[in-house]
Amino acid sequence: MISSPLSAEVIASIGHPSETRQFALSEAKQVLPILRKVTTAASEELVPYQDQMTTLLDCDPRQRPMKHEFEQIVRKWISQVQRLGLRVSGLWEVGFDTGDGYLCWRHPELRLAYFRYYEEDFSRRRPIAQVIEEDQPEWAYQ
Repeated sequence: MISSPLSAEVIASIGHPSETRQFALSEAKQVLPILRKVTTAASEELVPYQDQMTTLLDCDPRQRPMKHEFEQIVRKWISQVQRLGLRVSGLWEVGFDTGDGYLCWRHPELRLAYFRYYEEDFSRRRPIAQVIEEDQPEWAYQ
């Protein structure tokens, strides 16, 4: 159960997994608490599987059902993130499309602090403040 009240805009933004949308910085900041909650829950759910899988040999028959459960948890997380209109870049790495690129977030970061242009990969993300100062993008002022 989500403990903080959600604005009508955030509730209205929850859609079908295949629907993407564009976010202003202020909108992305409203969605971030939901994303953090969903991601924290999924990452905590994976911990026992990760711990067990690292202690087993690759050929151990117990690996297969654990890998299946691991995959199911990750697929569920991806679906939940996509329903928020977000792009999954990697495990626990998410982008909020701005029309110019992505506001980037990675679990367990506490806030949205990075941006990358479409042609850049997640490892090349830059501080949002730097992008705003240099480029003065529309998404920062809406």
